[in-house]
Amino acid sequence: MEESLVLLDKREHLAVITLNRAERLNCFDYRMLVQLEQAVSGIRMDNDVYAVIITGAGDKAFSAGADLKERQTLTEQEVRRNVMKIRDVFTMIEELPQPTIAAMNGHALGGGLELALSCDFRYAVQGALIGLTEVSWAIVPGGGGTQRLPRLIGMARAKELIFTARRITAGEALALGMLNGVAGEGEDVMRPALNLADEIMKNGPLAVRQAKYAIQYGSEADLKTGLRIESQAYEAIIPTADRIEALAAFKEKRAPRFVGR
Repeated sequence: MEESLVLLDKREHLAVITLNRAERLNCFDYRMLVQLEQAVSGIRMDNDVYAVIITGAGDKAFSAGADLKERQTLTEQEVRRNVMKIRDVFTMIEELPQPTIAAMNGHALGGGLELALSCDFRYAVQGALIGLTEVSWAIVPGGGGTQRLPRLIGMARAKELIFTARRITAGEALALGMLNGVAGEGEDVMRPALNLADEIMKNGPLAVRQAKYAIQYGSEADLKTGLRIESQAYEAIIPTADRIEALAAFKEKRAPRFVGR
């Protein structure tokens, strides 16, 4: 039986993905990337999943990035294969219709940070070190870091972090806008992640998906195009049972019971 390097746990409408190589600081080898791809593909097609949390096993690292021990054994063609796979899988995560939350239980370096950047929200534990450290290994961030980090914190700050391969604290990352929050002293980082997921999942799941779609794709376009994307998202919601249920709940002064249809 194949070793489970990625665990998927469904808790009602929440999917929790755990990177399961704690002994290797949850580094990505090719097998892990393939399993992560399979997990994400299944979630994408599961209309019963309203939110997704991605975390790591153990208490040292969310992920320390690519498995450099494996890289030493690879041909140039295999390196290209791995880089393409990590980029494609992280893009799949970014494009999931459900909101995604990175619960960074430890250090997030290189590809580990790139995975977190592909999520909608990020929380980290105190003591976590965070950075795109690839140039210190004479390579370039290849999982979207050179594109997603500048869009998040601005080009000059992103260049500074990438060109220096600097590792910053969770507090510094929060101040730069890379994180949504830092877990309190002794607090499990899953707590704020779960709190956010619960808050999101109280709302109409189809509306949340369409809002994410409008923000994600509208932000890359000019304002007029973005407004058209928003209108399309609204049009998709009008015929849904959830919208009618929300109006009925308002009239009857009760909490709505959404079904995702």
